[in-house]
Amino acid sequence: MKPYKNKINRIRTFALSLIFIGFIIMYIGIFFRNHQVIMLIFMLLGVVAIIASTAVYAWIGMLSTKAIQVECPNCGKHTKMLGRVDMCMYCREPLTLDPNLEGKEFDEDYNRKNSKS
Repeated sequence: MKPYKNKINRIRTFALSLIFIGFIIMYIGIFFRNHQVIMLIFMLLGVVAIIASTAVYAWIGMLSTKAIQVECPNCGKHTKMLGRVDMCMYCREPLTLDPNLEGKEFDEDYNRKNSKS
């Protein structure tokens, strides 16, 4: 069973990992100092990864402003929800706003348009 996480936090983690991947790619380019073209390619790929991270952060920021804010029944903290089902950012309590899904076991497939509810 895979651990479920809040969608917003997962996307933010992906964006942060893009930054580190970009730095690692640029550091690999340092090993090719004698071959300037190869070093330049690695540096540019690293910069592209960091720019992609910026774009992902901007996208999730826009999504976060439109997300529904709910109070978690378990911990009482306010958390943002994306989709029909999501997890609490703090205590990982399954959350839903769909009355048809209350009491059912948590499944991320409920967020897909062709899912069976």
